[in-house]
Amino acid sequence: MAATARKLLLSRISLLSRSQITRRSPFCRSFAAKPFPSSKSRDIPPHPPSESSGAEEEEEIPTSGICKPLSEILKELSKKVPDSFIKVRNEDGFTSKYVPWHIVNRILNLHAPEWSGEIRSIVYSADGKSVTVVYRVTLFGTDAEIYRESSGTASVEDTRFGDPVQKAEAMAFRRACARLGLGLHLYHEDAL
Repeated sequence: MAATARKLLLSRISLLSRSQITRRSPFCRSFAAKPFPSSKSRDIPPHPPSESSGAEEEEEIPTSGICKPLSEILKELSKKVPDSFIKVRNEDGFTSKYVPWHIVNRILNLHAPEWSGEIRSIVYSADGKSVTVVYRVTLFGTDAEIYRESSGTASVEDTRFGDPVQKAEAMAFRRACARLGLGLHLYHEDAL
């Protein structure tokens, strides 16, 4: 029994080639909103290829088992963020509402578990008084992927809310997520 299970496992492992993993991995795709092949081509066959057949069949390896179509992800992210998650900050006489970056992170994990984020650049101003961070958020759906970038700038001298680079990164992250719909309503409430 154990020998049969081991043979089956080894036959499945041998079917994995680097080209299959690279082709199917959501982290190796180019960053563009484009459709994926039909989901039927990614289904696992009900039974492994029989050892008695002379030709080995190529088995597709699914990598997006918990993901949803991109339209569903965007629809969920566009919903209003509950008031209990919204914080208010007063700076220089201006009041602004925002969702803390760790809450935004959890919302993304809930609705788009295969999301990806990266810092694209960190640039200090010529006079060294401010730092700007550009951040990219990429969402992977079963049918497409999309990314949005945004920037955040913080004064190097202002350390009230932590490290200036971390502050600029959090700001850029939240803004990139807002471009995908998450918390976007907060930017429009002030205009009403």
